[in-house]
Amino acid sequence: MGAGTADHVARSTVRPNSETARRTPLRTFLYTDDGVTIDSVYDPGAVVYDASRPSSGDLAFVVAHGFTGDVDRPHVRRVVEALTRHAAVVTFSFRGHGASGGRSTVGDREVLDLAAAVRWARELGHTRVATIGFSMGGSVVLRHAALYGETGVGSAEVGPSGRTGAGTDAVVSVSAPARWYYRGTPRMRRLHWMVTRPEGRLVSRYGFRTRIHHRGWDPVPMSPVEAVTHIAPTPLLIVHGDLDGYFPLDHPRMLAQAAGDHGELWLEPGMGHAEHAAAEELLARIGHWAAARAG
Repeated sequence: MGAGTADHVARSTVRPNSETARRTPLRTFLYTDDGVTIDSVYDPGAVVYDASRPSSGDLAFVVAHGFTGDVDRPHVRRVVEALTRHAAVVTFSFRGHGASGGRSTVGDREVLDLAAAVRWARELGHTRVATIGFSMGGSVVLRHAALYGETGVGSAEVGPSGRTGAGTDAVVSVSAPARWYYRGTPRMRRLHWMVTRPEGRLVSRYGFRTRIHHRGWDPVPMSPVEAVTHIAPTPLLIVHGDLDGYFPLDHPRMLAQAAGDHGELWLEPGMGHAEHAAAEELLARIGHWAAARAG
C-alpha cells in the first residue's frame, strides 16, 4: 500500500458554499493515511439552512456499515435516509468493500477509513460529528473513539499528526462484538470460514463484493472492550438486540460494564442484528441521542 500523508483527504470539486449547494449530495473518493481510496457520500439532510442561525448545519453523522455492506446497499441507504432527518450524513464503503480500494482487514485498519470520513465531514464545515457504527462498523467506531480521543492512547498506532481533525464528539455502537475471534454462534462460525479460508474469501469477493486480506492480524488490534475504557469523556451509546444471531447479550453487557457510568446501554426487545434489524423508531431515537450528546 502507498504511504499517505496525515490529513490527506480528497476534496470534492463541488464545494457546499451556498445554501443551494449544501443541500446537494456529494460523492467522492477520500484517501486514508495509509493511501487507500474510500468511496464516500455526503447527504446534507433535511436541515433548513438559515443565514440568521449561526452554524445551523454544524452537526454531521458519520455512518460505518457492517461487514459486506457498502454505500449503495439498500439497508445502508435506509439508515442514511432515516438519519438525515436529524443531521447531515457522511457514509462510506470500508476498504475492500464496494468501489473502495484495498482489502478488508475486518475491523483493524478500518479505523483509518473512518478517520478520513470524519475529517471530510469537518472539511465540509461541520463542527460537531457523531460516529454511528453497525456490527463490524460498531467495533470500528469504538476503536476509533479510543484511538483518536483525548486520552492519547492512539498515538502509537495512528501517530500524533494522524489524529488531527479526526476525532468524534459522540459515538453510537450498534450490534458490535466485545471481543475478537468469537465463534460461539453458527453465523460467526460461517463468517470465520469466509474470512480465514481461500474458498471463503472467493465467496466473499464474488458473492458479496467484499475483498478480504489474506493475512491475519499482526499485531492483534485493541479489542472493542479494551477500547471502551479509553473513550471517556466522549459520550457513548451501546445498542444491541436481544435476538442478535451473531453476538449474544454478554457482548453488549461486557462493553457496558467496561464503560461504567460513562456509557449508556439500550437492549432492544425483538431486535436482530445491525442495519437490517434497526427499526425506523430505533434509528430516530439514535438520531435524537447523537444530536443531543455531540456537544
